[in-house]
Amino acid sequence: MRCRADDGGPVTPTRVVIAGYGHIAHNHAQAVLHAEDTILCGVLGRDAAKCDAFAERYSAPKRYTSVDALAQDVDVDAVIIAWPNALHAPVAEAMMRAGKHVLVEKPMAMNEAEARRMQEVARDTGRQLMVGHMWRFDREAQALREVIASGALGDIVKTKGYGVHTHWGPEGWFTQPELAGGGALIDMGVHAIDTVRYLLGDPDPVTVYARLGTRFGEYDVDDDGILVIEWSQGTVSLIESGWWHPHTDGVEAATQLFGTLGYGRLFPTSWSHGPEDNLIVTTPPFPARKEHCDQHIYDGQVVAFAERIRDGAQVVPGPEHGRVVMAICDAAYRSSELGQVVAL
Repeated sequence: MRCRADDGGPVTPTRVVIAGYGHIAHNHAQAVLHAEDTILCGVLGRDAAKCDAFAERYSAPKRYTSVDALAQDVDVDAVIIAWPNALHAPVAEAMMRAGKHVLVEKPMAMNEAEARRMQEVARDTGRQLMVGHMWRFDREAQALREVIASGALGDIVKTKGYGVHTHWGPEGWFTQPELAGGGALIDMGVHAIDTVRYLLGDPDPVTVYARLGTRFGEYDVDDDGILVIEWSQGTVSLIESGWWHPHTDGVEAATQLFGTLGYGRLFPTSWSHGPEDNLIVTTPPFPARKEHCDQHIYDGQVVAFAERIRDGAQVVPGPEHGRVVMAICDAAYRSSELGQVVAL
């Protein structure tokens, strides 16, 4: 049964097309199907056979092999972009100008300049532009954010966050600078960056210092990185990014937070506060995860996207959240090249 509007009438489903048929596109397709108020009506891709296979798997009636064809279809309300990073900005802008709302995969763009332009198009067209920083929809991250916001851990002094693949790294366009815009920082580090920013209540970055390198593979992008970010409220965050590492101290988006009154961590998730002789430790019984990047985070993301399309409120994470992450990445690459701290 479809959801019902506040006035008791039925909600008109949001008609969604997914641009892409790779790994992450399947998570998005399942999320659209799981939501009560969205319909997966098609897929966009350059390979007709792969489009057909993806569409048949999810019973999507429409196939598009060109951006123009999708832009001209007035029976589509929203597009989820799961294409290489170099296509995020041009496709998102084309879709918004065609009157469609957009959910674009992370990273938002190739750099902050593109992110700003996308932000302007969203404002000028009045379309929603969600950026796929999906860890904000994880139930454990949301619970920990509430604890931090309550002040139970005091002022957060420092954090450590991880965006690292161990014994594995991507191939194809992910390792091509002209299509990806960067390497492990753009691919994995953005998860750690946005997650800690979310947990801290979205402060502004003040300075970035980074050391990035290519140490584990034969390609022209970074696969190893350490960032130090100073935030506007005084917290300092250490972020690790990488591919092919022999070890990591935390899974994707895992974050540790050290406060003046206590300590919290995400994955495994718990928090503690109080004096040493009366320490209160909380380890909530969260539902079991089928996998670390659990489907429920993508489900929540699509539900929020559709709700904001209906009610017109500002989507979160929106273009400003995505732009900030891109600004940090730009500053990190610049810092690593210059060997010095970069102010934002």
